[in-house]
Amino acid sequence: MSPHLQALAAGAVIGLMYALLRVRSPAPPLIGLTGLAGMLIGYGLPGAFT
Repeated sequence: MSPHLQALAAGAVIGLMYALLRVRSPAPPLIGLTGLAGMLIGYGLPGAFT
């Protein structure tokens, strides 16, 4: 399974667990999405220089 699919599956499982346990996300949605965008950009940077 590709790393992208693994990450998507892990996120879906954690999101489902949060929903079932009625736990609120520790970060507001905008901050969480901004952090995820930063992770994606950082993940792609090493490939940009090779």
